[in-house]
Amino acid sequence: HVQLVESGGGSVPAGGSLRLTCAASGYIVSSGCMAWFRQAPGKEREGIARITAGGGSPAYADSVKGRFTISQDDVKNVLQMNNLKPEDAAMYYCALRTGGCLPTMMMTDYNYWGQGTQVTVS
Repeated sequence: HVQLVESGGGSVPAGGSLRLTCAASGYIVSSGCMAWFRQAPGKEREGIARITAGGGSPAYADSVKGRFTISQDDVKNVLQMNNLKPEDAAMYYCALRTGGCLPTMMMTDYNYWGQGTQVTVS
């Protein structure tokens, strides 16, 4: 039984930083693709960052490129978010695709999801 648990959300002023963590259990995270998605009220869920389970080939949506960094080690995935803007406010979800990473980040490509962690930027 695969379980993903996010942590690290909170409320920060614009320009601040947050570090989100996703812990995976029930799955040997040595293959596959880990990603972060976010969903603001009234908007579709969008993929913002993804990385291979081995920690390579990170990719970012244009909206976060240069400000967010995704990393992966044996036990957790981390999304470091710097210079946060009000438009970054959303529920953030980590997701696991048991196949390899794809060039696009679409919800339907990911098999497992966490429950989400809220990020608020004032």
